[in-house]
Amino acid sequence: MRDEATSWYRWEQQDLLLYLRIQPRASQDEFVAPHGDHYKVRITAPPVDGKGNAHLLRFLAKSFGVSPGRVSLISGANGRNKGVRIQDPKRMPVPMPRT
Repeated sequence: MRDEATSWYRWEQQDLLLYLRIQPRASQDEFVAPHGDHYKVRITAPPVDGKGNAHLLRFLAKSFGVSPGRVSLISGANGRNKGVRIQDPKRMPVPMPRT
């Protein structure tokens, strides 16, 4: 169960689980802010033929300092709300205290 104050992320040992609200076709790739129980992220790619998901995973890999193979979509392949697993992130582009 996700805690209300930190509901958009969770640690599972060394892995970080993120719950994101995606805005496709933005002018730039960027982390915006918490949006309810998700974190809003804008990406430039359109949500067509999996291109948006692939672009999102590459953006997250670069942002968190890991290889693309260490980022996986765990839910929301066909929607704007997505769950993502990042294995052992090396940097944090947004503040996420470890509890």
